[in-house]
Amino acid sequence: MTWVGWALLSALAAAATTLLAKAGLMSGVASNTATAIRTGVVLVVAWALVFALGEHKALSQISRRSLLLLVVSGLATGVSWLAYFRALQLAPASLVSPIDKLSLPLTIVLAALLLGERINWAAGVGLTLITLGTLVIVRWGA
Repeated sequence: MTWVGWALLSALAAAATTLLAKAGLMSGVASNTATAIRTGVVLVVAWALVFALGEHKALSQISRRSLLLLVVSGLATGVSWLAYFRALQLAPASLVSPIDKLSLPLTIVLAALLLGERINWAAGVGLTLITLGTLVIVRWGA
């Protein structure tokens, strides 16, 4: 599968995650507990894949810098998931998800600023439309 296929699978799984999480939270499960359950499942599946594919053999070759960046990324993921599940507990998924997806324009802008990635005019227009679309949905939609 190409990177586009993987990205589309990611989007589909993310949509399913939101709907399933919201449905699970509707029964009164605390958002932090729900996040812990989800994280436990991700942890088990990810490590099972690492060992099943033999990737564990290269663990000792990971540089300290890469390890630090991945740990900090994990902390950011934790904050994101905890905040997302709390927001889902407090509001409809149709409002929470569009705001969460502002991560797309934020990622592109930060990638330009921090990683030197380029933003062309089409990406700039797209970023603006995504941001405006989110504002429209949150203000007048859902």
